[in-house]
Amino acid sequence: MEITANMVKELREKTGAGIMDCKKALAETKGDIVAAIEYLRRKGIAKASQKAGRAAQEGLVGAYIHQGGRIGVLVEVNCETDFVARTDDFQGLVKDIAMQIAASNPLYVSRGDVPEELIEKEKEVYRAQALESGKPEHVAERIVEGRMEKFFQEICLLEQPFIKDTNMTVEDLIKSYIAKLGENILVRRFARFEVGKED
Repeated sequence: MEITANMVKELREKTGAGIMDCKKALAETKGDIVAAIEYLRRKGIAKASQKAGRAAQEGLVGAYIHQGGRIGVLVEVNCETDFVARTDDFQGLVKDIAMQIAASNPLYVSRGDVPEELIEKEKEVYRAQALESGKPEHVAERIVEGRMEKFFQEICLLEQPFIKDTNMTVEDLIKSYIAKLGENILVRRFARFEVGKED
């Protein structure tokens, strides 16, 4: 199949990848745009994992106010250089992350931040529910594992489905920007405020 300039342009607009990367992705996937996006995402994630160990000391604090001032978010997102922090792409990412926090109300950045006692307490509740419903022990353990994955997806920002594209997680989104911008990016911390609600 012939790869046209319009196909390359469309893929480039959807992914932010370079022209040559887009051409290669379309050639590999025989012109299938959806498959090409997935191909680039996998490639981007591979690139992103190589950058994950690098120090990210620059960045921005982003703010987002939602619903007529009833919900507000502050989030610190770090990158490696001030140059990248000033780009429209990075600023857009910070805004999207702040909107995600406003909409989905995560409690932690990642599962590594969740206190061990909270994890154990949740496991006990799920295990007791499964056993009370008459499930055998080995089945109950599998149920607990599944429910814990769902629990982490609800409370951990990086594991939540991204509100603008639920086919990817927030972590996938960040990795796509790591590949695009060529720097390590991480969410350092956030605070979410809602009128009338206690912490």
